[in-house]
Amino acid sequence: MKCPSCNAENKDNAAACKKCGGPFVVQALYSPSKEWHIKTLGIIYGALIFVFFFLNWVLKPYMRQIPPEVTPWLHKGQDIHK
Repeated sequence: MKCPSCNAENKDNAAACKKCGGPFVVQALYSPSKEWHIKTLGIIYGALIFVFFFLNWVLKPYMRQIPPEVTPWLHKGQDIHK
């Protein structure tokens, strides 16, 4: 393996150059920015919210109804003991 700094020949498993001491660190080709992360998370959250409401609409006929005796505070002023 050749050193990118001084072009000295080194062993293939070397961590640093034997001549100049420079490390053999591979630089990342792409590093996403903060804006990319925000945009991606926004798309994911938006899709999840859409799926939630869509499934809620599709499955509405199959959902159980909570009896009013269980939640009397939601039915103030109504006679729930008919």
